[in-house]
Amino acid sequence: MQRAQIPTYERIAIDLANRIYDGELKEGEKIYGRSTLASEYKVSPETVRRAIKILEDVEIVHSTKGSGIVIASKEKAFKYISRFSNLASMKELEKQMNTLISERNRMDEQIYETLRKIMDYSGKLRHTNPLTPIEVDVFPGCQHIGKSISELKFWQNTGGTVIGIKRNGELIISPGPYASILENDVLLVIGDEKTYDRVVHFLSEQ
Repeated sequence: MQRAQIPTYERIAIDLANRIYDGELKEGEKIYGRSTLASEYKVSPETVRRAIKILEDVEIVHSTKGSGIVIASKEKAFKYISRFSNLASMKELEKQMNTLISERNRMDEQIYETLRKIMDYSGKLRHTNPLTPIEVDVFPGCQHIGKSISELKFWQNTGGTVIGIKRNGELIISPGPYASILENDVLLVIGDEKTYDRVVHFLSEQ
């Protein structure tokens, strides 16, 4: 694209010409020193010198050793920037950016909604897979606290098999029939689609 092929010093010249045409820099006024412009545009003084040279060649500015760089013609600034009418203006670029941001926001919303549905479905359907463990909390006051899985006849009463226990931040894998259930344990249980309700009901019995 032509925009990508324009060297930095010429883009600076175009920008200065636009500022002159917009009235930010006025005819007869002195333009900033090269070092100041170099700092403003974050380029070397040599790059600024080449940009000013372009503006001098098309008589937009003139410079002398005594008076520095003086803005000569707003009209010629307009003629100069008209040559680059096919370049995207700042407003056009801002419009493109706003459009891209809006599209990204819409995509973010769609991604969030899709993720929410996945999590929602995962939560609702996780109990239908007999190989996917469900998690059930053992709340304080449960009458089965302190009893072993075997003593509770856990499988006979719930249809579920305890394959793990989360306790104090640790995971006990395959606790076995003689493991006791303690307050605040989280039981990992596998079973059919009705197991979760049966286990919750069993642990809630008074």
